[in-house]
Amino acid sequence: MDQISRIIRLEREGSKFGLERISELLRRAGHPDERLKIVHVAGSNGKGSVCAYISQILRAADKKTGTFTSPQVYCYEQKFCIDCNIPPRELVNKYLSAALNAAEGMADAPTAFELETCAALLMFSGEGCEYAVIECGLGGLYDSTNAVAKKQVAAITSISLEHTAVLGGTISDICRHKGGIINDCPAVVPANLCAEAAEYFAARGAAVAGRNMRILRSSLRGQSFECDEGTFCVGLTGVEQAYNAAVAARCAMLLGIDASAIARGLKNTSVPGRVQRIASGGRMYILDGAHNPAAFSPLVQALGKMRGGKSLVFTCLSDKDVASAAALIGGYFKEVIIVPAPSVRAMDTGAIEREFKKYCNNVCLCGSIPQAMERAAEKTVVACGSFTHLSEVKDWIEKKR
Repeated sequence: MDQISRIIRLEREGSKFGLERISELLRRAGHPDERLKIVHVAGSNGKGSVCAYISQILRAADKKTGTFTSPQVYCYEQKFCIDCNIPPRELVNKYLSAALNAAEGMADAPTAFELETCAALLMFSGEGCEYAVIECGLGGLYDSTNAVAKKQVAAITSISLEHTAVLGGTISDICRHKGGIINDCPAVVPANLCAEAAEYFAARGAAVAGRNMRILRSSLRGQSFECDEGTFCVGLTGVEQAYNAAVAARCAMLLGIDASAIARGLKNTSVPGRVQRIASGGRMYILDGAHNPAAFSPLVQALGKMRGGKSLVFTCLSDKDVASAAALIGGYFKEVIIVPAPSVRAMDTGAIEREFKKYCNNVCLCGSIPQAMERAAEKTVVACGSFTHLSEVKDWIEKKR
């Protein structure tokens, strides 16, 4: 039976905060988390990148590692990687079945994300992983991933106002939720936090990564930088990625990983859907899942380095700050093509169009990704605004090759 389809249907029921259900589920499943060394990552932006950096570092150090992240970018199985490789669908189904079996008879049925969390831990322990790198779903304090035991280190990547209806409307509120993952373990935060967040985590004894950051070289193909953790090269652009890499390096140091593995792991890291470059048919395509103002910074830095005309294919969900997105990136494009997001939470395309017309004279609506990609006229085409449409964009590019 395809349990992945079952879980995807269950996602429509939404999420619920609290650790009671997941704690009971992990107990019924035999506490798979207790057989793993866990690195837990929370933050407003950069979680996926830090998870990718840490996972590659551990791989370079010959430590078998599972990585649980969400949402997926291109395929569902991407949520559950082992040694940075996407597992086969049958393996994911096997461990989702085990999680669903463990949930049988629970009076308060687990959510889709809670079942996925359990399945990931079962998979990683069952497949012989030593480490598990786990990304928080929402917040941290009451996120299902925070039920895990055996945390070796907690990383907080960034702090900004997000999901305020759930997490609260102040930086202090956000810090309380993100910092909730610091449970009897060392913690690492980046040096570029705002003053209020920096003070909050300093009071919790967190180590600060990326002090004395200096970018040595930067291009669309990556950058090199030096900071207190060392001198490193990464294939991702944007100063925020340098801080993310520094956080990963400091976490690895706390885990006792040697400097050469750290350098190799950082250099080998690629993150799908983060200013991802795909050259095809004489064009350059840039795919980016940024969906809040702070997350657009690496893309904005990349756009500033790119010459020639550019087309934008944009969509977003209804709870996103489209006005800020348009203000940040709208002026870089000769044309903006708006498409509906493939989600029940899609923002009205007319509302998106009105915002982008403030910054670009050539804005139009298209009914689908293929129509938008066919219509794009410039040599460089950027698709961004949400992770929800990147898979379809990538599929279109690959079919045109």
